[in-house]
Amino acid sequence: MGLIGFGLGGESFHAPLIAVTPGMELATIVTSNPERRRRAASTYPRAKLCESSEQLLERPADLDLVVVTTPNRTHVPLALAALQAGLGVVVDKPFAASVAEARQVIATARESGQFLSVYHNRRWDSEFLTLKRLLNEGAIGEVLRFESRLDRWRPLVKDVWRERAAPEEAGGLLYDLGAHLIDQALQLFGPVGQVYAELDQRRPGGVIDDDMFLALTHESGVRSHLSASIVAAQPGARMRVLGTSAAYVKQHPDQQEAHLRAGMLPNRPDWGAEPENCWGLLGVDGDVQPVRSEPGAYQQFYAEVATALREDSAPPVDPEDAVQGLEIIAAAHRSATEHRTISMGVNR
Repeated sequence: MGLIGFGLGGESFHAPLIAVTPGMELATIVTSNPERRRRAASTYPRAKLCESSEQLLERPADLDLVVVTTPNRTHVPLALAALQAGLGVVVDKPFAASVAEARQVIATARESGQFLSVYHNRRWDSEFLTLKRLLNEGAIGEVLRFESRLDRWRPLVKDVWRERAAPEEAGGLLYDLGAHLIDQALQLFGPVGQVYAELDQRRPGGVIDDDMFLALTHESGVRSHLSASIVAAQPGARMRVLGTSAAYVKQHPDQQEAHLRAGMLPNRPDWGAEPENCWGLLGVDGDVQPVRSEPGAYQQFYAEVATALREDSAPPVDPEDAVQGLEIIAAAHRSATEHRTISMGVNR
């Protein structure tokens, strides 16, 4: 495995998962930042360090797959370069800044016969896995509305690429946390027919959306209300699912992100397990019970990548799924600009 980028994404969300995956070796790390190179060399002493992706691609035969976890504007050119060099690729989300660019990468992967997947790790969030289990058990009945939110408190604007408004940067909250929320809704309830969005800039001096709300009408009839904010001084419930038989309410978010940021490795038996006081509640008003949380399992993504590479099977995340998400993001931008609901049929 080659890892292009050793910022927060590479250091905390990719390298530790690769390191604990049986049969997978983190062989090359690309970063030009001196402090990040020092940390990479200390943590992964067997990995070769490169200052540029060009150096990594000079010897493609040394690798089976490259992970692209760099600023969003570089996802597409780096993915294309790796595919054209004969390497499989995992691209961090968002897959691309536009649907057209994403389809170009998919076409190149097909032409070259190379593996391609997109890193939507929140398919392995504890609350997402728990809700899937409850839906399979019929514990909620027919779902009427799915409410899902990710809140942060970051009231100050920083001079980083995520805060830049140029379209090629794919900055802002909709591309960031919104991409996760959209992907989860699509996985749970299927294709979307209509999109309504409110995208706001709440922080002084900010130029990107830092507070968002999406209302998705799925073709199945379910309505998903998705929201995220980085100006939330107190977070709301992570998830609320209303059904004809019961509701599932989860206050606390998955803790894998916090644990990975703290340097913990996902190779311990209790990884992803939640204490009972963090479990969600299932039932009707006046009669609710805690429901056991499924352990979160971000490490499962790379375990499935390894299986797909060995067996030439399907990737853990189909890049076409990410295209659907980008189509919704494009529709959301239109909706927020035109102040109306957008039909996905028209958007496509």
